[in-house]
Amino acid sequence: MNAQTAILQKDITPQGGDYETVRRVIEKISLDYRDQPSLETLAAEVGETPTNLQKLFTRWAGLSPKGFLQAVTLDHARKLLDSGMPLLETSFEVGMSGPGRLHDLFVTHEAMSPGDYKTRGAGLTIRYGYHISPFGIALIMVTDRGLAGLSFNDAGGERAAFADMSSRWPNANYIEDMAATAPYAARIFDPARWRSEQPLRVVMIGTDFQLRVWEALLKIPMGKARSYSSIAAEIGAPQASRAVGAAIGANPLSFVVPCHRALGKSGQLTGYHWGLTRKRAILGWEAGQVCARA
Repeated sequence: MNAQTAILQKDITPQGGDYETVRRVIEKISLDYRDQPSLETLAAEVGETPTNLQKLFTRWAGLSPKGFLQAVTLDHARKLLDSGMPLLETSFEVGMSGPGRLHDLFVTHEAMSPGDYKTRGAGLTIRYGYHISPFGIALIMVTDRGLAGLSFNDAGGERAAFADMSSRWPNANYIEDMAATAPYAARIFDPARWRSEQPLRVVMIGTDFQLRVWEALLKIPMGKARSYSSIAAEIGAPQASRAVGAAIGANPLSFVVPCHRALGKSGQLTGYHWGLTRKRAILGWEAGQVCARA
């Protein structure tokens, strides 16, 4: 089906998942972080008991709401350094005995040629499916060469997410095929399956400049962050911070190519294509993974 006329014929919204409750808690923390809201306040906000919220949030993120508050409030984000200061201001601040070995996605990637990109996907078959993830509904797109697209949306936003992603390669042939995308969903969001001997296959479809920026993002370890200006310097274009920001915003492989680890020069959590609340959620989830493996 052509991307410009694609209409989903059935309701594919997955049921279940904790993200909506967690999203509301993260939003409350993000707005009221200076007040350091208590567990009781957060629980009341989402209609949960403090005990249930503590269990749900800890199961989801790997750390408590209090630990998340310490890890990703704007106060902490502003203290991140260009050199890659850990997302947690220090490991000791959240009760860790010391920094642990970081686990991250092991990714092997290749890029389509500039000629392939200019055809806007002509001759390319992209299979897609929607899956529950820790960060809402994930739209996953794959080719025979590997993962080509990953975006997020809330319930009801599936059509808009498809239109956004498919507009990047409007001449491709799109086939809904959750059987093809399910193994990628299972692999991407399960840290136990992040192994160097079984790397995730990714194909990048973009301009030469975009590919350079996305490859630089892949070098940022989990639990760390980089500014747009430092990424621009790394790719040999120190005056191109704005262009770097645009390339980061156009990244079609959310989470896997970690555009969420890119921050403004002052360390601020600047715009994110899939929403700042989701960006905070991903950073907090990653902070929990770092804590769990300390």
